[in-house]
Order: sequence, then structure tokens, then C-alpha cells
Amino acid sequence: MFTWICPECGREVPPSYEACPDCAFKAKSAGLPAPASAQPPPPVPAAPPHAYALAGHRGGLPTWLLAIVFAFAFLGLGAGVYFAIHYFRGSQAASAPLDTVPAKTPGKANALQKYVEVSGIRFVENPKHQTEARFIVVNHSDADITDLAGTVNIWGRTTKSEEESAGNFSFKVASLKPNESKEAVAALNTKLKVYELPDWQNVSTEVQITSP
Repeated sequence: MFTWICPECGREVPPSYEACPDCAFKAKSAGLPAPASAQPPPPVPAAPPHAYALAGHRGGLPTWLLAIVFAFAFLGLGAGVYFAIHYFRGSQAASAPLDTVPAKTPGKANALQKYVEVSGIRFVENPKHQTEARFIVVNHSDADITDLAGTVNIWGRTTKSEEESAGNFSFKVASLKPNESKEAVAALNTKLKVYELPDWQNVSTEVQITSP
């Protein structure tokens, strides 16, 4: 219960009294006017707790420190997204089925491959306007070769013509004696005109023996 102190006698007076009852009684007995009522000073209202919390919030981190904190936060977010994308891409690549294409294994070379040479190739146009290859087949072995057959791919030695074959032809020779050579003629399979084919000094051949 609140009380107030009488300024005249210093006693505590209940708040229900406007004047000190002792001083008033003494003044009445002595025939003096009653002392002026003294009201206690109004109590100062206490600040609510949320006001202190708000004041503390307003006086928080400085601007430069907040900028650094947000910069690190954005960097962390960007790094997380980057690694997440690469992680999911790696997972998809690992889970994707691989195309199982059997590798092409080169066939076993014919035993006569290293003994037979096709050289002296010239390209001519026959009376039917078909391109022919005239060439020489050489037997470099010391044995007879019978029923010789093979295919020849034509390549040019220039930079432009080495990207794809200039043409190809097949040949057959009934027999070749040891170290013998024979001239032969075969139709050339090509998309080029006879004047577009490489000159004889720029011709490179790839010979594949198919028989015997």
C-alpha cells in the first residue's frame, strides 16, 4: 500500500488523506488554519518490457557488418546451387544406360597381303564415258599365286583429298609367277569426274587381298 510523507512532521500518511491528520488536529487545537494538503508526486510509469527489446533491436549490428553477413550468405547459397547442379548431372550421367556398340575388330590380314603391290595407277575414260583404273599388280614373293583377287581404295596425297576416298576398284588376276607383274584394268567406283581425280604422282593406295 502506497503512503506519502508529511512535509511538516515527517510522518507517513495514508493516501486516502489529503492532509496529515496529526498536523490538522494540532492546528485545529491551536486555532490555526489547516496546513495545505500535500499530494505525493505521481509515480513514474515503468517502461514495458517490449520497449527495451525494441530499443535493443534498433541499436543492433552496424550496416557494414550486416553487408558482410549478407554477402557471405549469398555466396554460400550460390555455391550450394552450383554443387547441387553438378551433383545431379553426375548422378544422371552415372545412371544413364551406355550404348553398348560392339567394337569393330579388324579382320585377319591375308597371308599374301605383304607380298602383293598395286602401283602405276592411271585414270582414263573409256568410249562409254566410264572411268577406268589402269594399274600394275606385282608379286614380290618367291611362290606362284593363283586366283588372286582384292580391292583397292584410292586416296589423294593433298590436304583436301585425304578427308575421304577418291574411289575404289576390285581386281582379279588368274596367276602370277614369282616376282612377276601384270597390267590390269578395272572399273573405278567414284563420285568424281576423271579430271577431278588425283594425278598419278599424288595417288596413294590401300590394298586388301580377298583371295586366295
